[in-house]
Amino acid sequence: MLRKSAIRLIVLTLGSVCLLVGIALLVLPGPGLLLVFAGLLLLAREVPALERHVEPARERAMRAAEESVSTRLRITGSVLAGLGLIAAGIVWGLWPELPLGGWATGSGLVLSGFILLGLLWWSHRRVSERRRSPSG
Repeated sequence: MLRKSAIRLIVLTLGSVCLLVGIALLVLPGPGLLLVFAGLLLLAREVPALERHVEPARERAMRAAEESVSTRLRITGSVLAGLGLIAAGIVWGLWPELPLGGWATGSGLVLSGFILLGLLWWSHRRVSERRRSPSG
C-alpha cells in the first residue's frame, strides 16, 4: 500500500512538473507542447478524467514539433532562445544582487534552456526520420 502511494506521488509529481515546464516553454520559440503532452500523459495514468485531453494535446504537440523545425529561421531562433536561457541562468546564478538573483532562479533558467534544446533536437530528428521513411 505504501509503495503504491509512493509511486502514485512520484507519477503525479513528474506529470505536474512536465506540465508546468511545458506551459512555461509555450512562450518560447520551441516545442513546449511536447512537455505539456508528456505531463498530461503521466497525470492521466493517475487521474482518469484527464484522459480526454491527452489525444488533442498529442496532435497539437506533434504538429508544433514539426512546425518548430520547419525552417532554418525557426531552428535558429529556437537554438538562440535555448542558449539565451542558459546564459541568462548563469548570469542570474553568478550575480545574486539581480532581482530574484541566485542559483534558485539561475538553475531553473539553465534547465529550461537545456529542455528547450533537447526537445528541439528530438523534433528535428523525428521530422528528419519521417522525411527519409518511404511511407512519410
